[in-house]
Amino acid sequence: MGNAEHDIKGKVLDVNVIQSIIPHRYPFLLVDKILEVSEKRVVGLKNVTINEPFFQGHFPGHPIMPGVLIIEAMAQTGAVAALNMKDYIGKIAYFLGIKEAKFRKPVLPGDQLIIEVEFVKFKLSIGQARGVAKVNGEVVCEAEFMFAFITPDEKERK
Repeated sequence: MGNAEHDIKGKVLDVNVIQSIIPHRYPFLLVDKILEVSEKRVVGLKNVTINEPFFQGHFPGHPIMPGVLIIEAMAQTGAVAALNMKDYIGKIAYFLGIKEAKFRKPVLPGDQLIIEVEFVKFKLSIGQARGVAKVNGEVVCEAEFMFAFITPDEKERK
């Protein structure tokens, strides 16, 4: 997990920097690269290959990336930027809600997802964002999501 702020604005981030900011690891790390970061927007990239573990069961002979994993990739893309912000370094982002999710086209092995996340607002430990995932410039998925920032010791249920 990220414990130190990185100077990421305006830079391309590889998977090593991504892993130093968010806690996700294989097979659940769904962002390969961050292409752009600004105050309110982040753009990530996910290369979708036939070697993804979810293709073994979704669907054999007709592999399609599960929509919920596309939304998770959007959330992880946003988390890279949000968890690098001064107030949220060292925290974990938990989903609070997903709304207005729309799946426009299937994502197949060989596709390259370009994920654009725009932050709508932050208030204390709550954030709201809007994400759009595209393949070849066409929207394949979009959603709005809310998340809470917690410290790792808060995650334990009482």
